Amino acid sequence: MKEQEIRYQAGDVTCHGFVAYDETASDKRPGVLVVHEWWGHNDHARGVARKLAQAGFVGFALDMYGEGKQAADPQTASELSGAIGKNLTLLRERVEAARTALNQQPTVDPARTAAVGYCFGGMVVLQMARLGADLRGVVSFHGILPTGAVAPGTVRAKILVLNGADDPFVPKEQVETFEKEMQAAGASCRVINYPGAKHAFTNPLADERGRKFNLPLEYNAEIDRKSWDEALAFLREVTK
Repeated sequence: MKEQEIRYQAGDVTCHGFVAYDETASDKRPGVLVVHEWWGHNDHARGVARKLAQAGFVGFALDMYGEGKQAADPQTASELSGAIGKNLTLLRERVEAARTALNQQPTVDPARTAAVGYCFGGMVVLQMARLGADLRGVVSFHGILPTGAVAPGTVRAKILVLNGADDPFVPKEQVETFEKEMQAAGASCRVINYPGAKHAFTNPLADERGRKFNLPLEYNAEIDRKSWDEALAFLREVTK
């Protein structure tokens, strides 16, 4: 397994990326962008990139905040993520810069790019789909669901939403609104709600952070595995 630190530019900001791939394979393969939680580019996102590499993709953990910034507490995380989430032009610029860096890797087939995101990152990849980004598919893990009318035909990427049915940050009404809007837009969108799953169900550090900051975060090993299997099947299908 080859792992490499990547520095790339997004406007006037230097971002810290991380790429992982199987160096024994000689063929070009799909690249998958990994958009981190609101904590910033960290080991969780890098771990996902590694898992993608083991599954036959090129995984690229990007940096939405620039300079590798990480948040040590919810207030900082909210400030950093909010600055991006409220500025769709900046959001798109940061993702597209990462995509360019990913596609420059000699092992990547630029025509078969997809993206996955976690929590804040789930919102980011869904916004990219809603903005009409030329991606084969996007997967949101316990992501905040952006809502608002989307013109029919705008969404080109196929969408998979892996949601915790008991996630207080994503109420049932928000899920229903999102699904209706995607249907009205003619998007290919599937939503899976996992009973008993709360926010951050894929991150083993969720329980510790939940206790530390009094947040409803909870890791669920079984649903982590199930959701990953769903995501891999989806990614293999949309990038074949």
